[in-house]
Amino acid sequence: SSELKQIRFGLKIGENDLNIKLRKVKEFLEEGDRVRLTLVLRGREMAHQDLGIEFIQKVAASLADVAVQDGPVQKAGRNMSINVRRKNA
Repeated sequence: SSELKQIRFGLKIGENDLNIKLRKVKEFLEEGDRVRLTLVLRGREMAHQDLGIEFIQKVAASLADVAVQDGPVQKAGRNMSINVRRKNA
């Protein structure tokens, strides 16, 4: 039985913080869970949604060795999300 876990990012996240969150995503995937990667835009970042889409696709691409993307980027208000699942599951 797999759960849907969620990891939230900000657009201005530091490199080390991003690496820690990606490591946690990989742990969830190894356990067989699906993961929703959510990018939260704040304030003026809403004017640059193209940067948000680029960022979330870059994050999904960095997980390409262990994960497969389930569908396109979804937008809901200030949030953009993408679901990933383990590659061989």
